Amino acid sequence: MKTFIEELRWRGMIHDVMPGTEEQLAKEMTSAYIGFDPTADSLHIGNLATIMNLVMLQRTGHKPYALVGGATGMVGDPSGKSEERNLLDEDTLRHNQESIRKQLEKFLDFESGNNKAVMVNNYDWMSQFDFLGFLRDVGKHITVSYMMAKDSVKNRMDKGISFTEFSYQLVQGYDFYHLYKEFGVRLQMGGSDQWGNITTGTELIRRMGQGEAFALTSPLVTKADGSKFGKSEGGNVWLDPNRTSPYKFYQFWMNVRDEEASKLLRRFTLLDEAKVLELEAEHAEAPHLRAMQQALAQEVTTMVHSADEYAMAVKASKILFSKSATQELATLPERTLLEVFEGVPMAEISRDALGAQANVTDLLSEGTGKIIFPSKSEAKRMIQGGGVSVNKQKLTSPDQAVDFELLQGKYLVVQRGKKNQFLVRVQ
Repeated sequence: MKTFIEELRWRGMIHDVMPGTEEQLAKEMTSAYIGFDPTADSLHIGNLATIMNLVMLQRTGHKPYALVGGATGMVGDPSGKSEERNLLDEDTLRHNQESIRKQLEKFLDFESGNNKAVMVNNYDWMSQFDFLGFLRDVGKHITVSYMMAKDSVKNRMDKGISFTEFSYQLVQGYDFYHLYKEFGVRLQMGGSDQWGNITTGTELIRRMGQGEAFALTSPLVTKADGSKFGKSEGGNVWLDPNRTSPYKFYQFWMNVRDEEASKLLRRFTLLDEAKVLELEAEHAEAPHLRAMQQALAQEVTTMVHSADEYAMAVKASKILFSKSATQELATLPERTLLEVFEGVPMAEISRDALGAQANVTDLLSEGTGKIIFPSKSEAKRMIQGGGVSVNKQKLTSPDQAVDFELLQGKYLVVQRGKKNQFLVRVQ
């Protein structure tokens, strides 16, 4: 089995690492932490990149700490930000923290073993400070010139940075010192934009505790064109199924570009090196089969949601242009059904009007506002040619009765020809 550093190295998950880190990890079980910003009640796939560091840390025998920033969330990290952000009230932060805790429990073992994961909230110790006490006990150990040299500060000097955000690195640095002193945490990890904040922590440990601690950062995950990874047209891709459904989550991974898939397999799955290389070779032989995307979507959707949700997403993906039976279509939850047919033309008809239709020809032309067929004659001709289906069942006669079972009690899916799909909603 690879060591933690070896695992991160082959996966391309090391950007910067402080000298001595690998030796510390080889010497003993080491406690390490990553902080999570509770600005929303769900983590997103950008956070998942750092969660995977904690997952691999625990799998290689070390002890993970997940810090939810109840205090730092009230301040705001300037790292990677171009302008001041809105701050959240205490009740909102508390709700977000609890939601994040539940999500992290899917990935880390908080229950068993000497290296079981621990969740902490920096509000528990930062709330004990008053302003003058923090300046006296912490602020005097770090110079203004040291803080000004950090990229997170330098990059904001033109636009301006408030004292609140300027002081953020001191607050995060004190978190590291507190975890070192109280729990023996020796390593902090994060994205590459966190290097300055993390090393402020190692400096505080050296100056305040006369101790030694370590830092490791991973590259920020970007698309092939260098833009930020983890956003779709609708914004962030969230881990909460109420924000991003399992179907859309699965589709996001299926649609990553070939040149990105190899990197993402390493970063977001637990597949071993041999399997990843095998998938790369398979993809090179037959790119149209999208072997890497298939594996990526399966692994990540199953890990974040469940095997059942993955199976439902696969089923939903195959339905749009497949010849699936009505029963299979009827098994889709309403939300998934609407997502599958998102963007297709929709007609609306009342239940009374549906019942008054003489036959399918009338329904699919004038009955649905001529959205599906502009005339009865065209509808009749295509039905006679076997080119029309309702709920995946081919119509056999233009005079066929309107007696379809509604999907979810209110929908009909109509296919005209090979590619034209329509959704009829019965009010």
